[in-house]
Amino acid sequence: MATSSSFAQIWSGVQVEYGEGKCTADAPHSPPMPLVRRPSKPKTYTHQEAEYKWQIVWRNVIGFILLHSLAVTGFYIILCGQVQFKTILFMIFLGACSALGITVGAHRLWAHRCYNARLPMRVLLAVFQTLAFQNHIYEWVRDHRVHHKFTDTDADPHNSSRGFFFSHMGWLMVRKHPDVSAKGCAVDMKDLEADPVVMWQKKYYLWLVPVVTFLIPSYIPYWLWQERFWYSFVVVGVFRYMISLHFTWLVNSAAHIWGTKPYDKNITPTENPTVALLAFGEGWHNYHHAFPWDYKAAELGNYRLNFSTAFIDGCARLGLAYNLKTANASLVEKRSRRTGDGTKYHDHQHDDHQQHNHHHMEGGVWGWGDEDMAEDEKQIVQVID
Repeated sequence: MATSSSFAQIWSGVQVEYGEGKCTADAPHSPPMPLVRRPSKPKTYTHQEAEYKWQIVWRNVIGFILLHSLAVTGFYIILCGQVQFKTILFMIFLGACSALGITVGAHRLWAHRCYNARLPMRVLLAVFQTLAFQNHIYEWVRDHRVHHKFTDTDADPHNSSRGFFFSHMGWLMVRKHPDVSAKGCAVDMKDLEADPVVMWQKKYYLWLVPVVTFLIPSYIPYWLWQERFWYSFVVVGVFRYMISLHFTWLVNSAAHIWGTKPYDKNITPTENPTVALLAFGEGWHNYHHAFPWDYKAAELGNYRLNFSTAFIDGCARLGLAYNLKTANASLVEKRSRRTGDGTKYHDHQHDDHQQHNHHHMEGGVWGWGDEDMAEDEKQIVQVID
């Protein structure tokens, strides 16, 4: 499969390679294939699949080595007290903004359509998402919808059944399985193509990324409080960027391997409070895969480990977010009792190994608007205006 030569593709946190001539971002999408939501049977490999081997993309590997080396340099500078405290606070602030661009923007708004946002909020989230430098919104959403519809199968870009390192960052260092390309072409993206903010960002992404992600963040401390530019670059630019990448990657890796499954024990995603803390509320992953259209991405009634939900609720009070979709509590309770692992009710009669078994699923639902979303599932949705 071909790989884009752009540095955005080389060093992106969420990148999928699609085959030459098969499916590009600008090509029309094939009609979505009819799917049935069910755990798949054990995979039977064809001769062609059995011969599939990982091919290392060395420029990606070299890119990650360079970025991590610069990030370690930035961390060392911080430990040695060579940067001003204002620079560290600014780095944390930008890290929070970039996290919201992913969690509130690319993930809950555009990938899952959990709520609607007015133009000013969409523009702000697009800026934050560009700051995060994890590919443009369009590609991020396409890859994530593929992940939900084909969780931990060969079509899943970061298939966690291949181990922690692969699902964390190794998947960005090898060429993708052919199924990723084939299934990616079938994902409906018409809603993204109708959003001028998304398409504008996609068109100018290669020009926006170096300016928004690295240059402006590095120059602000240099201009405003005379921080050394090199220190500002490796701390605010690179170190902040790499930390945010790893926090995002933990959702793909740790939250698919370690944790409980109180809502659906038949899928791999888990509830992982540590990931929830680091990823602004994205670690309640078992709930999220069970109810991917819920804007809270969790059942929690507070914001302690779900800052993204607090941000959306705040925007809703300002009239910037509306049509917030959430699940009916009583029906969530029934679903948990029917398919959960019992940890929600401290039921120790369930075997611990059930929490960690890999169950591959094809035909999942990526969110609100997916044509494979069952009618009975739509009935448990509550919409908050």
